Amino acid sequence: MASEATEKVHVLIIGSGPAGYTAAIYAARANMKPVLYQGIQPGGQLTITTEVENYPGYPEGIQGPEMMVHFEKQAARMGADIRYGLATKVDFNKQPYRVEIDEEKWIEADAVIISTGASAKWLGLESEQRLNGFGVSACAVCDGFFFKGKDVAIVGAGDTAAEEALYLSKLCTTVHMFIRRDQMRASKVMQDRVLNAPNIKVYWNTDTDEILGEKKVEAVRVKNNQTNETQEIPISGFFVAIGHQPNSDIFKGWIDMDETGYIKTIPGTTKTNLEGVFAAGDVQDKNYRQAVTAAGSGCMAALDAERYLTSKGLA
Repeated sequence: MASEATEKVHVLIIGSGPAGYTAAIYAARANMKPVLYQGIQPGGQLTITTEVENYPGYPEGIQGPEMMVHFEKQAARMGADIRYGLATKVDFNKQPYRVEIDEEKWIEADAVIISTGASAKWLGLESEQRLNGFGVSACAVCDGFFFKGKDVAIVGAGDTAAEEALYLSKLCTTVHMFIRRDQMRASKVMQDRVLNAPNIKVYWNTDTDEILGEKKVEAVRVKNNQTNETQEIPISGFFVAIGHQPNSDIFKGWIDMDETGYIKTIPGTTKTNLEGVFAAGDVQDKNYRQAVTAAGSGCMAALDAERYLTSKGLA
């Protein structure tokens, strides 16, 4: 059954954020005839971002979804075969590698570029999703600038939350930081920096009850989980920093990952532990998670794949 629905391709790119599309642009220009499957969220995390002001080449800024349309059009113009579809299973037992699409057809590929990205973890509030892009964000580095001189809140207790709170403290008047327990998970040095920042106000044993505002964030209601007391705090921005989840589940057991599921690559390359399988973008980057770094690693993945195919006489 599976063999009847198998298609052979040269280079398969899984995922369609800045990493996947950039890999497709480079691979197509090198005549590698890439096939790219866009996945469950064509365009990746940038499709839920409003204004992008920190990507070079857009002096006036650009909307995230529009930017991803530009990436897609450029990849298509270079000759990349861009398709709707979700990778649902892989068989990396032998080459050519096999990837199942939408649980119904198999693709065989000489080289595979994994660029499935990562998804921000959310609190699960209705208001959080409704106001996402209208004051709610999961990336302080991306969106903090829009709240210059305003009061904001951040939820999280790890190193990332501490880093983002400190970043926001340099831009915003007051940063209200909500921590669910009576201590932070962040490293001691990061905790000290947060606690010593004059405009970061830490709330211990505090849960976010609701983000308030009709069309944009206006306040947050929080609850002390020991006393059950609630209070409303006026804010303009609400940042969620409780971690990201790499979209790597289907590669478990085949590709080496760290304890949280980020794909391990050989430093300075996009090579994984499997010859001919490369990883680019947020699925292998827990540190930077920016559109420009994802695009850069997509370029690297295409160049690594081209060199690999040439060395095997398959280019």
